[in-house]
Amino acid sequence: MLDKDIVTEAIESLGLGDFSQATIRDLQGLSQIIEKKTGEQVIHLEMGVPGLQPSEIALKAEQEALRNGAATQYPPNGGIPRIKKAASEFVKAFIGVDIEPLCCIPTTGSMQGTFATFTALYHALGVRDGGKKNTVLFIQPGFPVQNTQCDVIGLNQVGLDIHGYRGQALIGKLEEILSGNQESSPRGGKVGAIVYSNPNNPSWVCFTEEELKGIGELATKHDVIILEDLAYFAMDFRRDLSHPYEAPYQATVARYTDNYVLWVSGSKAFSYAGQRIGVTCISNKLYNREYEPLKKFGVSTFGNFFCNRLMYTLSSGTTHSVQCAMAALMEAACDGSYNFLDDVKEYGRRAKYMKDVLLANGFYLVYDNDMGAPLADGFYFTTQYPGMNDLELTKELMYYGIAVFPLDTMGSTQQGVRICTSFFRKEQEQLFKERIEEFKKNH
Repeated sequence: MLDKDIVTEAIESLGLGDFSQATIRDLQGLSQIIEKKTGEQVIHLEMGVPGLQPSEIALKAEQEALRNGAATQYPPNGGIPRIKKAASEFVKAFIGVDIEPLCCIPTTGSMQGTFATFTALYHALGVRDGGKKNTVLFIQPGFPVQNTQCDVIGLNQVGLDIHGYRGQALIGKLEEILSGNQESSPRGGKVGAIVYSNPNNPSWVCFTEEELKGIGELATKHDVIILEDLAYFAMDFRRDLSHPYEAPYQATVARYTDNYVLWVSGSKAFSYAGQRIGVTCISNKLYNREYEPLKKFGVSTFGNFFCNRLMYTLSSGTTHSVQCAMAALMEAACDGSYNFLDDVKEYGRRAKYMKDVLLANGFYLVYDNDMGAPLADGFYFTTQYPGMNDLELTKELMYYGIAVFPLDTMGSTQQGVRICTSFFRKEQEQLFKERIEEFKKNH
């Protein structure tokens, strides 16, 4: 256990109180103060930031692009032809669906892709002019920044925690909400889009094909757009999803509806977070779908508005050289010369080790199974200790030099904390074990 007085003083100096208003950055800042004042390392499990080195394929491709003058040229709003073609092929190879290169748009990280997509929906659905489909349904827990994006844009939102809804129960609940049998948002209005991550951040549950089929059929029936966040692409390590053009593929709603947008990130699966690159893949039909409210902008189709109004005004496209890096990674993955999942399987090894230590010392998993099957070991998992709520556990673990993040800030109705494996190093394993054992001894 770290010096209790120093940790308490650090918490009070930042005004964090019971941690109910603490952000991930607050906890990171607190950890750094504690490390500096105690001289002891904090085990950082709070930040969802990749901790692995990227492939030389990306580094060489970006360096070559810069040498060839990419830094002097604005990229097209919709992306350079190379990455559009590579992304289209990557989706075919690892998801098993056909999306034309035109409909694959690189963005400055998936974060910009999500913001641009929410903005496109806001205008396409005529929310500013009183359109009734003014609400986004978040299947939670989830990435809280996306909720903030909707707040900034002016979209209503409602959440549904999957803890009690899987399989047909999930589809039935979604049908109830979409049919208007219950109030869909605090300010009224109907759901125009549904958002989820798969695998899920932070629970790491993965939707089954049956669930995705049900979601897709509801999307078509109710004319709702599904926004599928694939930030942790193919990282369900229970199945080998690493072979191009071979089943099994990454599970997706795209097989069951034309009303979808996929966000493919370069940050986690490709360990290229710092360069900020993602690809927003819009279904062929949705890209070319006309929306009357968009005509005031001089365009009419969803995809044209996304590329030539939003990407243009947001950033005049995505950094030229990093598009070449992402394209090179996708090309190598598609031709089989680069298995992009080999390196990131390390996250699964770390998760298994920490789960084993925690479960042996009185902790339990909050989201503890996937439709009756064990969860995959991956980038995140959720845990709790009996007799505490999530804020108490978050604060108490800080006294033992372990930084985590509470679930209540992520739309969860459950008590517990999120564990991220990305910064956990092998040389910290014994220290983690000793601190958790001491925690159990004192509780």
